[in-house]
Amino acid sequence: QVQLVESGGGLVQPGGSLRLSCAVSGIIARFYAMGWYRQPPGKDRELVALISSGYATNYADSVKGRFTVSRDNDRKTVSLEMNNLKPADTAVYYCNVRSPAHTDYWGQGTQVTVSS
Repeated sequence: QVQLVESGGGLVQPGGSLRLSCAVSGIIARFYAMGWYRQPPGKDRELVALISSGYATNYADSVKGRFTVSRDNDRKTVSLEMNNLKPADTAVYYCNVRSPAHTDYWGQGTQVTVSS
């Protein structure tokens, strides 16, 4: 059974930083793409950042230069370092892993609120 557990969300002031982490169980991590999505209030879920099994990364234009995605296959974790946060980054952030057969698995989500 695949399980994803996010941690690290919270309230931060504009310009601040947060680090999200996701612990994954039930998979051989090195075969899976990993990443983060978010769902702002009243909007659809959107891609934030992906990291492939080969460590290639892809970012939404809105977060390029501010967010960094990383993975640790031995520890089965994927992380998102978020810097220079803006109110527009406020959302529920979801961890995602995708199998080689393109099956998606999701975490329960963690709230990030950027506000003064």
